[in-house]
Amino acid sequence: MTTIGFIGSGKIGSALARLAVAQGYDVVVSNSRAPETLAELVAELGSRATAARAADAAAAADVAVVSIPAKNIGQVDPEPLAAKIVLETNNYYFERDGRIAAIDEERTTVSALLQEHLPTSRVVKAFNHISFAHIPTQGLPSGSEGRRALAIASDFDDAKQWARDFIDRAGFDAVDAGPLANSWRIERDSPGYGRRLTAPQLEAALAEAVRSAVHP
Repeated sequence: MTTIGFIGSGKIGSALARLAVAQGYDVVVSNSRAPETLAELVAELGSRATAARAADAAAAADVAVVSIPAKNIGQVDPEPLAAKIVLETNNYYFERDGRIAAIDEERTTVSALLQEHLPTSRVVKAFNHISFAHIPTQGLPSGSEGRRALAIASDFDDAKQWARDFIDRAGFDAVDAGPLANSWRIERDSPGYGRRLTAPQLEAALAEAVRSAVHP
């Protein structure tokens, strides 16, 4: 049985942990505080869930989810995530994270920063442009008219495939946004960010994105 370890179990992380349990995964959740602070979430998730410190959640994971503020990327321990697929949901909000020059100067992206920090992991961006409240409520069966699409980006095909399958089982279509260098196309202030769009609409929104308009 595959175990998904969560580094960050806030609103998005918790929503994805619920999806993971519903899909039959075991989960290990963590946050920046202590495992005891996640007792309510673990009780809700049931017997497939445990809480641990971030390093232990990463070590237990076959696949990891990193869902933290962009300013904290450097705090993630690369060693227990080596050679693993890492799904990341992170966004850059300068009001919270402070200014990150490499992003502001369009030299990198949030996702690429995490990949650089985790050099042997296979990072895939997903679930960063949907509200946590919509994750459990907007999913539809495959082939449904008006099914919402979510973008993925990665430099690794197997990471994309894992995310694509997870997203499909969650009730959404997956749209390939390309490598991590292109992940800015679905970040804050982009045409596709936060909007309920079908796959063709999301593909158009990704194409319409202008980098200078993202993270002003």
